[in-house]
Amino acid sequence: MSEHAGERPLEAGIRTDLRQTMSYGAYLDLDRLLSSQHPVSRPEHHDELLFIIQHQTTELWFKLVLHELRAVRDHLDADDPARARKGLARVKHIFRTLAEQWSVLATLTPSEYAEFRGSLGSSSGFQSHQYRAVEFILGNKNAAMLKVFDSAPEGQAVLAELLDSPTVYDAFLAHLARRGHAVPDEVLHRDVRQAWTMHADLVPVLRAIYDDTEAHWPDYATCEDLVDIEDAFQFWRFRHLRTVQRTIGFTTGTGGSSGAAFLRRALDLTFFPELYEVRTGIGASAQVPPPAAV
Repeated sequence: MSEHAGERPLEAGIRTDLRQTMSYGAYLDLDRLLSSQHPVSRPEHHDELLFIIQHQTTELWFKLVLHELRAVRDHLDADDPARARKGLARVKHIFRTLAEQWSVLATLTPSEYAEFRGSLGSSSGFQSHQYRAVEFILGNKNAAMLKVFDSAPEGQAVLAELLDSPTVYDAFLAHLARRGHAVPDEVLHRDVRQAWTMHADLVPVLRAIYDDTEAHWPDYATCEDLVDIEDAFQFWRFRHLRTVQRTIGFTTGTGGSSGAAFLRRALDLTFFPELYEVRTGIGASAQVPPPAAV
């Protein structure tokens, strides 16, 4: 027991002299990380630090999401769905964390935000190239978006590369084709620069998987993982919208967008429309008809 009540004594094996070895702070580059918050309001507003950290941590998570989704695409290209599914599961949990994170920013009241919002100038989350990159690799591509990043060439290059590359869904459908599923040629050879839109001819291919899940379990399970990703992403979008409405109502965004109205339209976008369409009518043939009237 410690000679001072309430203290936990250091164990004998704990290193205290870290001058010649890797430390926690050095490994994480904490000196640079923790000195990267620079409030611009004058006098500095107490709540601006919350606003900065909220968005910086979001960007860190986006960096990991992109890292994982690129790997998922590679694993599908290599016909390794098990490893792809592990990455999809991780991304799903990241987006759940990101969605919950909005609850912290929601503690910022409209009056508090108004006191430093003018200091943001024209900066806006609309200008996050990593967020756009996540959209691109999942299928919501928009070549016009690159113009926003003319002054940020590194971010623009990331988007240009992803614009010209197959999406995660493209990789999955090519994987299905190699496994013997009759994925239409027009899907396999589509213009990957275009945003994904509904391909009705793909629905019967997916329906065959859903109608016999035992025979196609790896494919079916990966389909459901993709639906998990879309649900988690859309919930993040929804929480974003609700937080913006809670904080600024229907005011125009700092980056020039219509604000909440612009965010609401994003909820109409979908990454994997066929995976939702295939749900229509599943199990209908197995339903017992109602008894005839007597």
